Amino acid sequence: MSTLSISPAFVAGTARTPRLTRNATVRLTQRGRIVFLFAFLAIALVVMVSLGGLATATLDSGTPEPVRVIEVQPGDTLYGIAGDLAEPGKVREMVHRIQQLNSLPGGGLVAGQKLAIPQG
Repeated sequence: MSTLSISPAFVAGTARTPRLTRNATVRLTQRGRIVFLFAFLAIALVVMVSLGGLATATLDSGTPEPVRVIEVQPGDTLYGIAGDLAEPGKVREMVHRIQQLNSLPGGGLVAGQKLAIPQG
């Protein structure tokens, strides 16, 4: 069995004054938390505005990839088209390139859809 002993936190007749020790904790009031939050956000805003000029795009365009356009036929799949174009073992890379060129979110194709495919 275990025992539980309770010692009173307040003893009558003795006055204790809180003393700051090395392990004193800092407690913030609601207003202090709000001031701290706004100060942090202001500092973050200043840092983002000052470093924002480093993240600019250039006016130089990249080199365009030579492509040809094909029309998707009924029953065609992205992997089937990529398999006809890619070297053996490189079908996944070709699927990824076709998806990037055409901004395709998935592999679903519609008959009659125009696809840009790499020329080589």
